[in-house]
Amino acid sequence: MTSWNALRPIVQLFVRSGYRRQLLTGMLLAVATVLVGMALLGLSGWFLTACYVAGLSAATALVFDVFAPGAGVRLLSVLRTAARYGERVTTHDATLRVLAQLRVQLFSRFSAADVALRLRQRPARLLYRLTSDIDALDAVYLRLFTPAAALLASTVATALALGLFLDWRSGLLVGALVLAGGIACIAWCMRRGFATAIRRSFAGEHLRATVIDAVGGQTELVMAGRLHHQLQQVLAAERQQMAADMRLNQIEAQVGIAIAMTGHVATAAALLSAGWLVLQGQIGAPIAALATLVLLAALEPLLNIRRGAMEAGRTLLAARRLAPQLQTTPSLADPLPPATGLVVDLQDASVQYCASALATLQHIDLQVCDGEWLVLAGPSGTGKSSLLALMAGELQTSTGKVLRLPAASLPQRTELFHDSIAGNLRLACPDASNKALWEALEAAGLAAVVAALPQQLATPLGSQGAGLSGGESRRLALARLLLHPAPLTLLDEPTEGLDRHTADQVMQAIAGWHAARRTSTPGKPAAIVMASHLQREARHADRIVWVDPACTTWQDARKGTPEFDALIARLRPG
Repeated sequence: MTSWNALRPIVQLFVRSGYRRQLLTGMLLAVATVLVGMALLGLSGWFLTACYVAGLSAATALVFDVFAPGAGVRLLSVLRTAARYGERVTTHDATLRVLAQLRVQLFSRFSAADVALRLRQRPARLLYRLTSDIDALDAVYLRLFTPAAALLASTVATALALGLFLDWRSGLLVGALVLAGGIACIAWCMRRGFATAIRRSFAGEHLRATVIDAVGGQTELVMAGRLHHQLQQVLAAERQQMAADMRLNQIEAQVGIAIAMTGHVATAAALLSAGWLVLQGQIGAPIAALATLVLLAALEPLLNIRRGAMEAGRTLLAARRLAPQLQTTPSLADPLPPATGLVVDLQDASVQYCASALATLQHIDLQVCDGEWLVLAGPSGTGKSSLLALMAGELQTSTGKVLRLPAASLPQRTELFHDSIAGNLRLACPDASNKALWEALEAAGLAAVVAALPQQLATPLGSQGAGLSGGESRRLALARLLLHPAPLTLLDEPTEGLDRHTADQVMQAIAGWHAARRTSTPGKPAAIVMASHLQREARHADRIVWVDPACTTWQDARKGTPEFDALIARLRPG
């Protein structure tokens, strides 16, 4: 998809948004601002020159009316200020609202199973798409279309004003000079700055990615002795961005000179025409001053559109990246439910990652019954986490079907946010009362820890749960999971990395919660599927399935059978 074609869905997004009237109002206010500014500067020039001419003789000075022009200048000043303020508020508010809608739309698209997995491997790219790329699109309306409309209006107004006060040939000549010179300056700016703006965008994305890698993986980089090398990459990316910024600044300065020269040429043409007409006695000096100053105000939109032209490369690159996502509809439909009595039904399901030549899982048939606690056991790398992702809807099948009820998941790496403890918990259930939060913390074995904190539930946490230990963060994530009303609960090695005592507390909490849910909510499905390779986790299960991609039929054993005990014995003690 070419960049200019990619810009079409972005323009359609602005046009078809619910803020079309506000966007149009902002554009009209921008036009009104420049027209009122032209009238203000023209009237001021006429007024000052007329006052000077009238003051040359006592007779004209006594009869000259200074009040009406003075009132007009004050009125136009107030109108211009109000129009400028209204234009800035209206255009920026509408743009931010449209871009907020775009972020929601893109986030929904990125959450789809076919996209989320790829973006999860490059989190810096996802962050850049949702922030810098979307921010670059504000230039489409704010710095391109709106000032272009103002420039067209000011050019027409200039031609009409000069045609009215001077003659129609002067109006056409000067109007053509303003329009042609303005278009030439903007086209030259886009041509010179296009490639540099793209390089600057790539350099900014690379810089952000290298900084995120350096900060997020600093422990591993230190252990591998690669931290210095990573910091050198950060500095190299910063130098690339700085070089692009310097080049853009040079181009912007050159464009500013070109715009100024365009204004000088047009002003010179207007002055020559006005001077000739003054010498011929067809107009007076005040009218000549009015015509010249009107022209100076007409060039204001060129200065506003210059920044949009400088960022055209970045804007079109962002449009090319985001347009394909806007033209596809994410699959947000509810999952197909399984037969009554089941919470999950995998029918001949296969999973193959896009970068892999071999399928991770092939022709899987697996059912999970209502109320059941199923453990997926087996060595690392056999596809247990892929099975959980399949059941959660985070992964699409290559072949086959997945019939499932809605699921809540506790992955190996828990995500806690820079918010209070209550805020992190209410992500699972926004309407949960404080009593429900304490019950979930009690079930997860964390109530005593939180109660001992000075602010208790209002205690703020840093990024990734900073302020809590690793085990406490894990139990807080578990408490959040226990609040979720989903009928299917997915756990991926829930006690990995915890000490024996804490792990036993967590497993007892999960077992007690599951037993209470099965008895207290009859008629509502409730099941647990857990990936594990530890005996302390698997012994709580009702059923164990040994995941082995090399076998077409997996070992399946229920609690109380010799096969169940044999599978437990194959797991790692703990």
